[in-house]
Amino acid sequence: MARIERRVAGLVMRDAGIVDSIKVVLEKSEDGKIEVDWADVKGEITSGHWGRLIETGILKEGDTGFQVSDVSTIKETIEKFDKPGLKKSKKNSGGEVKWTKWDKGAAIFAISLFAGYSFAGVRELIGRGVDLLIGPADAVLPFYLVIMILALFTGLYSTLLQANLMDMEKMGEYQIEMKELQQRQKEAQKRGDKEEMEKLREEQMAAMGDQMGMFKMQFRPMVWIMVFTIPVFLWIYWKILSGNIDSNELTIIVPFGGEMGWTDGLIGPIQIWIVWYFMSSMAFTQVIRKALNIRTSPA
Repeated sequence: MARIERRVAGLVMRDAGIVDSIKVVLEKSEDGKIEVDWADVKGEITSGHWGRLIETGILKEGDTGFQVSDVSTIKETIEKFDKPGLKKSKKNSGGEVKWTKWDKGAAIFAISLFAGYSFAGVRELIGRGVDLLIGPADAVLPFYLVIMILALFTGLYSTLLQANLMDMEKMGEYQIEMKELQQRQKEAQKRGDKEEMEKLREEQMAAMGDQMGMFKMQFRPMVWIMVFTIPVFLWIYWKILSGNIDSNELTIIVPFGGEMGWTDGLIGPIQIWIVWYFMSSMAFTQVIRKALNIRTSPA
């Protein structure tokens, strides 16, 4: 989405009345052919709308007044909001993120898996079930290497899930809009423009729906990541606590720590196996993102 188009759409989604103000400015400027000033539109649009058009760059300073930026893009954008049903869908696209029944089912399943950390019976059940898949590899590979392979696997699917279930462009646009809103609030406060500050407060309240939508979008891939990661984590936990590790694999040599047992504390009470898993996972995740050129955070 072009910058001007995004800004016009953002303004309209938060204040539909600004469409009429934009049309007035376009008319007075003869579709951008001449410059306009506040005196030309005073009485037909509010000072709040006028200030918003300037602050967002839709109106840029000219020689004697203000010039309309990218007239054709602005006209095309506001025309979209005049089409039946489109305005509603545009608004929902920014803040409403619907979870499918599969997403909700995955969330319930992920939460239920947390019982494995507290109840030995649940941990035993999950551990033995996962062992049917991982056991053959564990039988021929060193335990520390098995953990690294699992960290690689979890890093790969975590990256792919975030890339496919999160709309980075939309999240980036939302962040830009929030920064612009904050900047406009500072400028209105400096000017002492109470009318504009009240308008901005209303916009901020309206943006709360978008903020909740962004949170839901971010949390959605996390649910699916937990569905796969928690069983893997519980399998490692079960292997160590149940003593299902070969006697010659009960220790590992770590930098600055020397030879340590898997349950020894490396960083305070945090055991070495937890540190080894997360350090491997973070390292592999960074390599995977670079190799696949995947961005998992908004620009």
